[in-house]
Amino acid sequence: MEVNLSNIGTVKSILAKHGFTFSKALGQNFLINPRVCPEMAAQSGAGHGVGVIEVGPGIGVLTCELARLADKVVAIELDKRLLPVLDETLAEFDNVKIVNADVMEIDLHALIADEFAGMEVVVCANLPYYITSPVIMRLLEEKLPINSITVMVQKEAAQRICAPVGTRQSGAVTCAVNYYAEAQMLFKVSAGSFMPPPKVDSAVIKLNIRKEPPVNAADEEKMFAVIKAAFAQRRKTVLNSLSNSLHIDKAAVHSALAASGIEDNARAEQLSLEQFAQIADNLHKTQSKK
Repeated sequence: MEVNLSNIGTVKSILAKHGFTFSKALGQNFLINPRVCPEMAAQSGAGHGVGVIEVGPGIGVLTCELARLADKVVAIELDKRLLPVLDETLAEFDNVKIVNADVMEIDLHALIADEFAGMEVVVCANLPYYITSPVIMRLLEEKLPINSITVMVQKEAAQRICAPVGTRQSGAVTCAVNYYAEAQMLFKVSAGSFMPPPKVDSAVIKLNIRKEPPVNAADEEKMFAVIKAAFAQRRKTVLNSLSNSLHIDKAAVHSALAASGIEDNARAEQLSLEQFAQIADNLHKTQSKK
């Protein structure tokens, strides 16, 4: 029998039956707006021949919608207390598997190989705010065989991730995400769509994984170190930020910037990914000559 997981009374009754209480530490706010999850699932790429990885299924509201569309859903849930709840709310589906694990520690390549042989794979999740960036970056940096990542995040985080690189709203995470994927804002979700309601609004974004990076970096790790250092002190110039954060002599940073065609007074938010890659390469050359 189908359970209405958008009904507050139903949700409270199920949670009370299993003695479940919300964990602030795990950022648990469960979706109760009946329109959000069907829309997320529809735009995630879930469908025939597709397997879906869900992170943090909660009580299974989004999981149900994904299971209706996809061939298989594997939901990674950290909180053991939710396992009996999910057993009840997902009882009607035989194409859902719950894995009790931490998404930051589980071997995702092995999971995809074991669970989704022959399928295209997408990720779809309502991410807890406190771990949004680490989860997104892990999914991207692992270079998984996935097509896209559709996630609900805090509205401000969504705006920063989806901002064009080289604009005032961009940050280190904007550049990092843009290296691996094309980000698009899908729709906004009000705080009242959750139980308990968070203090901020949310938004659903989609990251379409690039087949090739948009720039050629001689050393990805060095480029990301430069990006992180450049944005570490946003109000300072790139010259000062890089010198302070990377503990490099200003003269060496100046040389790398000049070789990259960048003025000393430029700020991180003004630079393109190509320029960050050039700075990293030229810094490496400058230091190699020593």
